[in-house]
Amino acid sequence: MIWARLKSDFETSLAGLTQPTRSDWIFALRTVSAGLIALLAAYALKLDHPQWAMMTVFIVAQPVAGMVLAKGFYRLLGTLAGGLAAIGITSVFGTNPWLLVTALSVWIGLCTLVSSLLRNPEAYGAALAGYTAMIIGLPAFGQPHVVVDLAVARCAEIVLGIVCAGLTSRLILPKLAADAIISRLKRSILDLATYAGGAFSGGDPATLAGLHRKLITDAQMLAEMRAYARLEAPSFATRAHPVRLTIGQLLSALSAARALHSHAAPKNAALIPVRSELQSLVSELAATPEALEDTSPWGTRLDAIAGKARQMPDASTDQDDRVGTITRLTIAADFAEAFKQVLRGLDALRAPVTRPSRSNRQLPALVVHRDYPGASRNAIRAALATLAVAAFWLTTKWSDAAGTVILVAVVSSLFAARPDPVRVSWGFFKGTLLALPFAFLVGQVALPALPGFGWFTLFVVPILVPTALGMANPRTVGVATAFAINFLAFLSPHQAMAYAPGPFFAGSASVLVGILLAICVFIVVLPVDPWRAANRIVRAMREDLARLCLHERVPRRSAFESLAYDRINQLMPLLQNAGRKGDAILGGGVAAVTVGLEILRLRAAQQRPSTPTDTALSIANFLRGLARELLFRATGDPQTATVTVARQYAASLSERSGGADMLQIAASLRIIAAAIEDFPDFFAKDRV
Repeated sequence: MIWARLKSDFETSLAGLTQPTRSDWIFALRTVSAGLIALLAAYALKLDHPQWAMMTVFIVAQPVAGMVLAKGFYRLLGTLAGGLAAIGITSVFGTNPWLLVTALSVWIGLCTLVSSLLRNPEAYGAALAGYTAMIIGLPAFGQPHVVVDLAVARCAEIVLGIVCAGLTSRLILPKLAADAIISRLKRSILDLATYAGGAFSGGDPATLAGLHRKLITDAQMLAEMRAYARLEAPSFATRAHPVRLTIGQLLSALSAARALHSHAAPKNAALIPVRSELQSLVSELAATPEALEDTSPWGTRLDAIAGKARQMPDASTDQDDRVGTITRLTIAADFAEAFKQVLRGLDALRAPVTRPSRSNRQLPALVVHRDYPGASRNAIRAALATLAVAAFWLTTKWSDAAGTVILVAVVSSLFAARPDPVRVSWGFFKGTLLALPFAFLVGQVALPALPGFGWFTLFVVPILVPTALGMANPRTVGVATAFAINFLAFLSPHQAMAYAPGPFFAGSASVLVGILLAICVFIVVLPVDPWRAANRIVRAMREDLARLCLHERVPRRSAFESLAYDRINQLMPLLQNAGRKGDAILGGGVAAVTVGLEILRLRAAQQRPSTPTDTALSIANFLRGLARELLFRATGDPQTATVTVARQYAASLSERSGGADMLQIAASLRIIAAAIEDFPDFFAKDRV
């Protein structure tokens, strides 16, 4: 059954393979070279487990230099923390095996809890601290006096691998995160232009939906690369703030384009010229990618379009729905302004700027979402799984079960916070199982007969180079990484290799059984429901909007946009395989950005001295009603009067006053009402 499943998954993986690029080949050759250098240095230093130095290179290997440095840095911190924990726990409980494994299991649970509350690469470091204590502590079972030597040796092997991987990634044809950010942002701008062109001209809905998802995914990648670039080059820190703002503007432009597409009014005489100019601009930009080298002409044109959109239309134009006309013009102006800011963000990345002053910066009245229920579930599951298998080991006295305990701890902690831990763990199992025959042929057949580093290189390079190419492919990175790591673990390269199939198969079996047990734990013990986690994030987004409605302190627009895209980034992994239902939630998340910005507009109007007192009071009453809608209406329940009130109040404002400020307030009310009508379930309290 397992082999049939493996065959099916392998054929699926082959179908998704693409021809390796030049960057992929550079990454593969650089990674394998760094691994060989690390192993050779470990031989020279006579380290006890030289394979860990080479394995570390493949563990931290990433196509972008900053990602290698980030993962290596937190791997080092996690190893040091785990080593210290192993020393402390073993020193205190080393004479009592049951207390020892209990303390180690509790430590793994605590580290899994912290890991689940953090993001990569910090989360990786926290998980590593947990199972590193197990890797060091179990071999010291019954002989606590050696735990310090084991910890020092492991740290030395890890440091050696990190140094080799970091230096080669930075010095040998490096691919820098800063350059990758600029390149990806350019592609995102062109994709946004393509999406907007299709949205303004009634393009194919399926194509637009795909571009919508891709743009959100790219925003997530930009956010991740931002952290890597700061570690890669301290000089990039001055450009980190523009990256954050640019991502927010990108989502704002995407939301505005979607709104114009969803609420098109082709016969609207006032909107037609603005819409035509926007369509012409984005279509021209999408067709000429090289035009991004100089963004100033595009910015000038967008300024002119935004200015035209903000002009109040003649009262005789679309008299039956003047507020609707102004609403669409407002959205068009917002799109033009946001698109211009994205282009400015690209310029800011290409030219270093001074760090913005933090003085007099108003703190946002918003909170960062932490999934405490999910983190607690992951912690309990990892601790119980590790303790249960450790109890089996102590009860049966099966020596090779120690490897099973370690693998259960590794898998149940490392993959705990993934949206689909079963799928990820299964990929890890596939890579491990595929590595077994290769490791046997090289380590048990070839190298005992032909020892030496030269023969080792000759045998492993043809295996590891294609593996590293697989690591460069997003579709196969999980299986390929597992293959590389476990191939080296099974191989256990030493300067003197011996034929010993018994220990080889016993150790390999314990590893495979450990992974399968961890998969069973993910399936049976407190199984993950991605929808629950997604609902908690959506609830946090609704609470953000409610705070904007009610809180005395009004955050800056940039603060809200930063938090909103962070929420969407958290949603993306949970919904990547959810189909149309997931697309609806992501669409609602992007629409929530628009709603939040309009709430900020209303709050600003409410606080303006020129706003009549009765209007300011009406805005406050509407915002309180909107907050109640966001916090208390359950999914499937009929909508409260909030949307109706918004439309009615917008209409009454337009009738009472033709002033620009009053009409802008009416437009904000209409935009909020339209967003809630488009995504009613997103803006309702879930029942989970």
